[in-house]
Amino acid sequence: MSDLASAQIKEMLHNQHADNLFLRVGVVDGGCSGLSYDMKFDDIQAKDDLAFEMKGFQLVIDSKSMAFLEGLKIDYVAQGMTGGFTMDNPNVKASCGCGASFRTATYRGSAKKC
Repeated sequence: MSDLASAQIKEMLHNQHADNLFLRVGVVDGGCSGLSYDMKFDDIQAKDDLAFEMKGFQLVIDSKSMAFLEGLKIDYVAQGMTGGFTMDNPNVKASCGCGASFRTATYRGSAKKC
């Protein structure tokens, strides 16, 4: 997690006005390549979730997604009046043209139209 991404997440969490929220990052079936990232704030942790203390907030990953996210680097890029999180994932072997979905060498997911 880059310093810029961490700062953006902390600011977003602060704006939610809820002390019990954490960042959940996972992988779900979908997108034209078969797998998509799922990144959201959550307040319910399952017993098989993996929790990590990041730079000022808690990151939670469900155990099924962990194999797809090993080595993932999350950054935040600001461009003019827009910006967004970027994912640099060494497990990705192919991705769609828009970059919203991907597949790995061992799992193709369930492709759906974007």
